[in-house]
Amino acid sequence: MTSVHPLPVPGRELANPPTDGISNLRFSNHSDNLLVSSWDKSVRLYDASANILRGEFMHGGPVLDCCFHDDSSGFSASADNKVRRIMFSHGKEDVLGRHDAPVRCIEYSYAAGQVITGSWDKTLKCWDPRGASGQERTLVGTYQQPERVYSLSLVGNRVVVATAGRHVNVYDLRNMSQPEQKRESSLKYQTRCVRCYPNGTGYALSSVEGRVAMEFFDLLEASQAKKYAFKCHRKSEAGRDIVYPVNAIAFHPVYGTFATGGCDGFVNVWDGNNKKRLYQYSKYPTSIAALSFSRDGRLLAVASSYTFEEGDMLHEPDAIFVRSVNEIEVKPKPKVYPNPPA
Repeated sequence: MTSVHPLPVPGRELANPPTDGISNLRFSNHSDNLLVSSWDKSVRLYDASANILRGEFMHGGPVLDCCFHDDSSGFSASADNKVRRIMFSHGKEDVLGRHDAPVRCIEYSYAAGQVITGSWDKTLKCWDPRGASGQERTLVGTYQQPERVYSLSLVGNRVVVATAGRHVNVYDLRNMSQPEQKRESSLKYQTRCVRCYPNGTGYALSSVEGRVAMEFFDLLEASQAKKYAFKCHRKSEAGRDIVYPVNAIAFHPVYGTFATGGCDGFVNVWDGNNKKRLYQYSKYPTSIAALSFSRDGRLLAVASSYTFEEGDMLHEPDAIFVRSVNEIEVKPKPKVYPNPPA
């Protein structure tokens, strides 16, 4: 007798999703509000628990990244080269300033009270949003990068900048005159995403070639001996390895484990310390473009959104799924030591 299994539920799908590729999504540090940027030129604010679209801003070009400032305001990075502050409670936006090419990444540093942006114009810029009425007053500094900026991540006063050409620069926000460290990615192919460990000791970096590298800031030999890389988001078909880009990395705020999302439509959860995969969620309709855990780690937002890795073709509609996270999926399993002989 065969038992009929219901199809696994990928999570609750949010109503009113963007109408083109989703570039990023982020949960607030204060609530289950979710900020979403898209190639449809929009930045949207959702209440993910209530499944309500709370507000929307339209920009002059595709929006490549977004981040929160407080629960009802944030910042956006657009392909129209502009950096904006957006306030949903007032329905108001300010232009903080601009780059000379599309702005790819944006972060807000609570430690420094600054917005950090990375652009395809090969610069990193820091902005003080309190002077939002004029660009001269908001721009704190411009820092030349070796190549176009692809991904940015912050932890405490540290900023990690990943660029084209596999460069990685590590800065201290308190002294931006030059990088604290200039590194090269330990992966052979183009960097897709960099995310700092919540405990501040290093960062995870993913590439287009189905791999993730686990790196440490401390340059002492003992710390560098802990670094490693692993293969993921791949499958074997007829004796051939099919390898997918790893677009997204998100750390769990409680356990420090992390999820990765790839162009294979899968989300995997990893225990980096024990070098183990903890969980694989059932396949999503298309590529995973972005991931974010809520502040307490109870929810995971998943952007199922084709990233054009195979060119322009018919694809599943762009969608945001919000799933409840089970502890078993994200909590590291205790190491089991063999019993000593009696």
